[in-house]
Amino acid sequence: MTTAIAAEGLGKRYFITQSGRESYSTLRDTIASGMRRRDKPELVDFWALRDVSFDIAQGDVVGIIGRNGAGKSTLLKLLSRITEPTTGRIRIRGRVASLLEVGTGFHPELTGRENIFLNGAILGMSRREIVARFDEIVSFAEVEQFLDTPVKRYSSGMYVRLAFAVAANLDPEVLIVDEVLAVGDSQFQRKCLGKMKDFSTSEGRTVLFVSHSMASVRALCTRALWLDHGKVRMEGSSLDVIRGYLETSMESAESTLSLENVRRVAGQGERLLITKVTLNEGESVQHGEALRVRIDYELRDASPDVAFGLGFSSPEGVRMMSLDSDLEADRRNLTGPHSGSITMSLPVLRLQPGRYALDVAARSGDNTSLDYLPACTWIDVLPGPTTPAVIIRETGGVREPAEWSWESDGPVESAAV
Repeated sequence: MTTAIAAEGLGKRYFITQSGRESYSTLRDTIASGMRRRDKPELVDFWALRDVSFDIAQGDVVGIIGRNGAGKSTLLKLLSRITEPTTGRIRIRGRVASLLEVGTGFHPELTGRENIFLNGAILGMSRREIVARFDEIVSFAEVEQFLDTPVKRYSSGMYVRLAFAVAANLDPEVLIVDEVLAVGDSQFQRKCLGKMKDFSTSEGRTVLFVSHSMASVRALCTRALWLDHGKVRMEGSSLDVIRGYLETSMESAESTLSLENVRRVAGQGERLLITKVTLNEGESVQHGEALRVRIDYELRDASPDVAFGLGFSSPEGVRMMSLDSDLEADRRNLTGPHSGSITMSLPVLRLQPGRYALDVAARSGDNTSLDYLPACTWIDVLPGPTTPAVIIRETGGVREPAEWSWESDGPVESAAV
């Protein structure tokens, strides 16, 4: 088996400034500090990564998961040669194409057409090779109309479409993709996931994929790497690693969740920010009973045809139930900066008792994601007063009532349940 990427003892150290003084001082402290020499700021070591080692075989699709600040982006920057490791070494077989942040590798003053050739040249391709792939890139990105427009005028979604099309179609042996795909619309996200799967299975190339969406990692990746505080916490099959990560990343279920200060992917929460989610007014969630979910938001810029959505997934990242306001033809044109809320009411919750990860999202009429918070909390669905014992013994999924009709040669009598 050919090794595509080998990392040995990788570490990345940064120096952060620590003044040694309190963040907030009284007026007396401020006046007194002016009477004496200020302390010099102290430089403190901060290891974003430490002693990280792994091998990735050619053709593997590997998901990299972990909380914000775990070191995922730092690792990708090291693998992409954007920054040098402080310790350890990396061996990579073949060309690497990276999609790390919206706009990375693009010159804002150049047009989409010019940036395609620029990126190809950076990858070491000849003009003839780029021309041979040009039509395929443009078709995949769906930006024909704006091809000769400077990319500084592109929306974040257009940026991502063109950047991914360039990275995936210019024949790299290794493709590295960060969470930037969350900026695009859901249809293009599915298109990108399909392309990455073909990239690996059909062409035998290697993919590293960072995502907070466990469903996407499970669907795309055969293996996963879990980073925690700059170290490898677990690696192995994607299913095992996802299960281990979810079991420890959200230790307790919450009925009221403040989301205002949660770190987002670039492009999320800029026009509309989801600030809080409340389930059943803070009370428990029970199978067979009503479910009410209130989503509070802050609108920063006018957005047409806005829809909200909720997703309930198993600990393995499998989506079990989705609730979307646009399925009920209930979109709204939101104008003018304001704070508001939307409440979803479900007369009877059919999710079987168990623990589920909750996704919360808002999107505009063109299906562009406005805000997306995957697996932001656990939801514990408890047995309700009418829950049969057979359901209590099972876990996961939706159990719907249905009509049952009997046919028999003998007598059939109704019986109390």
